[in-house]
Amino acid sequence: QVQLVESGGGSVQPGGSLRLSCAASGIIFGTNTMGWYRQAPGKERELVASITSGRSTDYADSVKGRFTISRDNAKRTVYLQMNSLKPDDTAIYYCNTRPYLNSWGKGTLVTVSS
Repeated sequence: QVQLVESGGGSVQPGGSLRLSCAASGIIFGTNTMGWYRQAPGKERELVASITSGRSTDYADSVKGRFTISRDNAKRTVYLQMNSLKPDDTAIYYCNTRPYLNSWGKGTLVTVSS
């Protein structure tokens, strides 16, 4: 049974930083490409960043240079360091494999507002 548990969200002012974590179980974590996705109010879920088993990374244009994805295979955890946050980054953030499985966690809410 796949379990994805996201944490680390919160409310920050524009320009602030947050670090998200996602603990995964029920998958062969070390060989999977992992991704962070987000869904803003009224919008479709989108892929924000991904990291392969070899630690190659890929980012959406909207977050390049501001977000950094990383992984710790021993802890079965993927991280998203978010810097220089903008109001447009406000969303619920989820982790999943890439391509994603049809099993999602509850996500973690990030709110960027002054």
